[in-house]
Amino acid sequence: VQLVETGGGLVQPGGSLRLSCAASGFTFSSYVMYTITWYRQAPGKERELVASVTSAGSSTNYADSVKGRFTISRDNVKQWVYLQMNNLKPEDTAVYYCNAKRPLSGRVYDYWGQGTQVTVSS
Repeated sequence: VQLVETGGGLVQPGGSLRLSCAASGFTFSSYVMYTITWYRQAPGKERELVASVTSAGSSTNYADSVKGRFTISRDNVKQWVYLQMNNLKPEDTAVYYCNAKRPLSGRVYDYWGQGTQVTVSS
């Protein structure tokens, strides 16, 4: 099982980026059961939840700091999750990580990507 994030980069304040998280090694029936979450970690700060989407994509959750600016979505057939980030601010600068998690038979299956750097600066 592997998660790979792409789409990070340098963008000016007010700009947009779209992050992608590609999953591999899951079966379709397994992947759809995972909640996918984007986290971020800025230098010197703890990792924080940015946005999450449930297995069926029917429920999303956002950190207050990104509500109205970021949108999370998932394509279960392609096994991709996206984070559309608009009106970016310097405080959005961080390494963004993709996480897949699900409970099953008393265990928690928890996978992380390697992260992608987002830098918002003029």
